[in-house]
Amino acid sequence: MPSVRAPQLAALVLGAAVGATACGGDDAPATTTGARTATAATVATAAPRAPTPALCGPLRARVVGHVGADGATELSGLAVSAAQPGVLWTHNDSGDRPRLLALRTDGSLIAGLDVPGAEATDWEDIAVGPGGDLLVGDIGDNAARRDGIDVYRVPEPRLADGPAATAPATRLRLTYPDGAHDAESLLADRRTGEVVIVTKQLSGRSGVYTGKLPPRGAPVTATLRHAGDLELGLGGLATAGDVSADGATIAVRTYTALYAWTRRPGRSLAATMTGRRPCTGQVPLGREGQGEALALARDGRSFFTVPEGAAATLRRYTTRKP
Repeated sequence: MPSVRAPQLAALVLGAAVGATACGGDDAPATTTGARTATAATVATAAPRAPTPALCGPLRARVVGHVGADGATELSGLAVSAAQPGVLWTHNDSGDRPRLLALRTDGSLIAGLDVPGAEATDWEDIAVGPGGDLLVGDIGDNAARRDGIDVYRVPEPRLADGPAATAPATRLRLTYPDGAHDAESLLADRRTGEVVIVTKQLSGRSGVYTGKLPPRGAPVTATLRHAGDLELGLGGLATAGDVSADGATIAVRTYTALYAWTRRPGRSLAATMTGRRPCTGQVPLGREGQGEALALARDGRSFFTVPEGAAATLRRYTTRKP
């Protein structure tokens, strides 16, 4: 979203972590809108507290490369390949044609692939869905005027075959139950097909909307469900999100901060995110520039980021001992 720059928010983001600072385990006290306060009885019978995500411990940032692909100047979305080691998938923000870029983990370009059957109004995020399919979120809406948003589902191309394009995309036309919203964060559960969209709000109160993917190849028109809200603090603009391959770690970033949850087996993404407050990563993401991309490693213990701009810097954040 080029119209919002991180430096312009400096005075606001100082309080961004206030609403989401503590625990990250599924049994931490609830602070999100609509979450129920546990009674003494439910506390007594609750499952053991989930561990704090490793991402909320000390992190080490390392520059691993730069993205020099032609026209890759507004990268907004990043995902680790489910089937091809050392491959990252990304795309541009609004203004580009519908195409995906396959990168090595040093930022060098492997391939640029057109996506037949897709349109690119305002692509904002990419996620990995069931079967390792790529889910591209055409969910940006700066003026909050779109009648509907789209998620395009594409089987991940096998890069060794040298394709010039992906297989035709399946379009999932989604609407919100309460009017249009701007959003830049798309998350998916590759086991259950649950998808979550987190809206982008200057107030820091981001809506969490959820739905379910149909079988592969089946187009759908559906209305998302409002599961609740995240309280990210004034100026906490949600710009990307991801789920680890094992489904145990969920992360959402803003221009300046990282928030993470540990999910218990059998619990939905939306219930985890709205039912318990996240922990806050010990990393100043605001130093990157306009960061609108985040990709969790398979084990959820590290992540990649890349900001907008020419020759953008690709970084990897890894956990380290205090």
